[in-house]
Amino acid sequence: MFDGLIAFGHSIGNFLTPTTLAYALASTLVGLVIGALPGLTATMGVALMTTLTLKLPPNDAILILICTYIGAIYGGSRSAILLNIPGTPASAASCLDGYALARQGLAGRAMGIATSGSVIGTWIGMICLAFFTPVLGEMALKFGAYEFFWLAVFGVVISGNLTGTDPLKGWIAGFLGLFIAAIGQEGMYAYDRFTFGVHDLSGGISLIPALVGAFGFAEVLTVMSEPVRKFTINAFDTVIPRIRDVLQYWRTVIRSGLIGTFMGIVPGVGEDVAAWSSYAAARRASKEKEKFGKGSVEGLMAAETGDNACVPGAVIPVLTLAVPGSAPAAVLLAAMLIHGVRPGPLIMIENPGFVYDVVAMMLIASFGILFYGLTLTKLLVKILMVPRVLIMPVIFVLCCVGAYAIAGRLFDVYVMLGFGVVGFLLRKLNYPMAPLVLGIVLGDILDKNLRRGLTLSDGDLTPFIIRPISAVMLAAILFTILMSIPICREMLSAALAPLRRLLSRNTQ
Repeated sequence: MFDGLIAFGHSIGNFLTPTTLAYALASTLVGLVIGALPGLTATMGVALMTTLTLKLPPNDAILILICTYIGAIYGGSRSAILLNIPGTPASAASCLDGYALARQGLAGRAMGIATSGSVIGTWIGMICLAFFTPVLGEMALKFGAYEFFWLAVFGVVISGNLTGTDPLKGWIAGFLGLFIAAIGQEGMYAYDRFTFGVHDLSGGISLIPALVGAFGFAEVLTVMSEPVRKFTINAFDTVIPRIRDVLQYWRTVIRSGLIGTFMGIVPGVGEDVAAWSSYAAARRASKEKEKFGKGSVEGLMAAETGDNACVPGAVIPVLTLAVPGSAPAAVLLAAMLIHGVRPGPLIMIENPGFVYDVVAMMLIASFGILFYGLTLTKLLVKILMVPRVLIMPVIFVLCCVGAYAIAGRLFDVYVMLGFGVVGFLLRKLNYPMAPLVLGIVLGDILDKNLRRGLTLSDGDLTPFIIRPISAVMLAAILFTILMSIPICREMLSAALAPLRRLLSRNTQ
């Protein structure tokens, strides 16, 4: 523990430079604006910023992406409170009580509550990130080729949860990503696969153009295809958080922070589920249940604490297992790989200081949202009134420049446009894009470790099943698939009903 504190202090010292702090403040502001604008998402923000950080040192680039991520999740509360329109899906729960408070003339107080909850939630998740990541990293050192194969399969299967309603569509998108990852020369013998004679496909599909198209250009097409909504901003009072609001509901804050962190650790759940779970838990435990949905300070505090605590939680499986806990974390994982950082079981050996660098980045980002929440809220909300016909062309230009800047190939721009159109069509059919990207990221891992494992076992599949960790992961995959089938969920619920009644009787 003492060594960890020393490493954390060293990481903080490395980031306390004028240039680094300027990067942090600028990227947090960009994330806040993206989160506040209805229709734009944290995932799109992280994807776009990835293209702008390719030439920066890895630590500076990842700091910018994490600040954008946290800023976007926090920024969604601005439009949720003022317009009753969640800027991001994670802020949907904040609409219930945030907008109700705004209609009562307490918009400033509501935004102060959201700011304090977001900052404290980030801190709680950050502490869990610092303590849990080294422990999980040591456990993950036991992974071999067989375990890495099942880990990749597990990542694709669990991505079905990213749909929220239909896991099958998430699996289809995930396996489509695996197929895309197989395009080009394969990693062991450099044999062309699925190139169909197109020379530009021999190097495979570049990850950045795919990311920018799937989340950037597809977002532009989606927003422009929807009718224009007129916004009316309510007047608000002071935005300075009240200490009393935090102290009065300290149990709710801690509970929501832990729930949000846990939801982040579970791959495929995401910040929106963390916010709703924290909100529901707060309502069950509250002595003021009648206020929820009508302007409850406790409800707003719970939702904002939960979704922001989910961000560090979602990074924990990214660092230890290279499996993202949410859609923006999937893009962050891809960005880390692009910048030469290899998340996964070996990170505590190859780059142990990076974990504490990430914790330091989270801390700096939390101070960034606190600064903007106290100083620039009244100015930032005016951005909500900017017509989308002015914003969307700027985003489209950034998409094209970002895709072209990687290798200076026009083909990458075509890839971006193609993925944007495909992403737009998939969204209209309610297919999620995050599993598609996750499949592209994990495809190489799955392919290489499957063939490596078969080479080590002389073609015998038994080690993939009988090794302890492989067996546990296989069981987890099967359980995830079965629990996605309604009849299996009902059977499990019926089987556990006597146990729940017994526990309820003992509690009473």
